[in-house]
Amino acid sequence: MPLSEHEQRLFEQIERSLAEDPKFASAVRASDPRFHARRRVLVAAGVVVAGLALLIYGAVIKIPAVAVAGFVVMLASLGYAVQSHRRSQSPDLHVVGGTTSRRRPRGRSSSGRRGSFLDRMEDRWRQRPEGHR
Repeated sequence: MPLSEHEQRLFEQIERSLAEDPKFASAVRASDPRFHARRRVLVAAGVVVAGLALLIYGAVIKIPAVAVAGFVVMLASLGYAVQSHRRSQSPDLHVVGGTTSRRRPRGRSSSGRRGSFLDRMEDRWRQRPEGHR
């Protein structure tokens, strides 16, 4: 339903006043899941650098256990960074007050009987005539 001109002006005025409020902007940023995902990626990148330093240090002092520990730290933090990056790219994080599509379990293909049956039933439900509720 489109907004009237008066409602549109009020909405723009509220939007401008909220954009000028630094306290509100920081509160919104702090509750944004993308902000937290970005921060986790940066922390993981720092841990990767620390793991690399540990690996090099272990190689220089010729203690293989320290070098292997550095490699394990690097590998784990890279995995964590990739996971955080994938979550930040997820469409679920970008939707505010809307609906998202339901995800299927990974093991089930789109040609599976159960998944396709449920999808067909949902499509039929959405396409039903409005008078038959």
